[in-house]
Amino acid sequence: MDLKQNQTRRRFLGEAALAGAAGLLAPGLSSAAEPREGTSAWRIGCYTRPWGAHDYRVALDAIAEAGFKYAGLMTTRSTNGLVISTATTEAEALRIGEECEARGLIPASAYGGDFPVAESLEKGVEGLKRLIDNCAAAKVPNLMLGGTGDSALQEAYYQAVARSCDHAVERGIGISVKPHGGLNATGPQCRELIEKVGRDQFRIWYDPGNILYYSDGVLDPVRDAAVVNGLVVGMSVKDYIHPKVVDVTPGDGKVDFAGVLKQLKAGGFNGGPLIVECLKPGGLPELLAEAKRARLFLEALTA
Repeated sequence: MDLKQNQTRRRFLGEAALAGAAGLLAPGLSSAAEPREGTSAWRIGCYTRPWGAHDYRVALDAIAEAGFKYAGLMTTRSTNGLVISTATTEAEALRIGEECEARGLIPASAYGGDFPVAESLEKGVEGLKRLIDNCAAAKVPNLMLGGTGDSALQEAYYQAVARSCDHAVERGIGISVKPHGGLNATGPQCRELIEKVGRDQFRIWYDPGNILYYSDGVLDPVRDAAVVNGLVVGMSVKDYIHPKVVDVTPGDGKVDFAGVLKQLKAGGFNGGPLIVECLKPGGLPELLAEAKRARLFLEALTA
């Protein structure tokens, strides 16, 4: 069943009313943290992933010390390896948001892992709504999904996304999917998924490094980015070195970030989150130095 057939006039009007009440211009495009007054339209930040072997608070300390104003919540040392997941309680999510605020960081994005659509569609919807609620509690404006590589689950997975969009509108949370291999490894595949769901609240979080990674270095993210014009609300700033290495500080690898950004700007992405996902590995002092270098690279890129 085509998910776009699920869009009814009543739901469309309800979503429009909710968006108007919240002062949103377009749910998918306004679902990332707003820049501070007097600052660049680009929200330069860093995910917790490079510090995944440590507690997420160690990552937040380093992200703040490196001079970033925005944080992305991803991997950490925990039972399931994530800062926020379906297992996170509301109280824990509130605390995570407070930890960001205490360091002067504004959450911009969270990756919450999978939701249990493999159990049933209803369980999947329930889990995805819980992730949305946890993002709202932690004041994270955009939930980034990794998609599914299981073709048997794809229809149910994106049905769950479609059925959760109204809830996301109510909570003020955007939902995005990134190029992440499998059935959403390229810009065209991601665009097809966005069009299939057919909701403004569901958009693309671009990842140029993954375009190269999942194509074994063959696909050029500059050319790929042209296909997602008009649908991108944020970027995982990830570089790539052949073969199959993404633990690279942005600017040191094969990705032409200036070319990618130029292409995305042509499609209307003229400001928004640019969140570093990976850095050259090392101990805490080395990671801090690489994080500072990544920030300076992005500041120069967007100047």
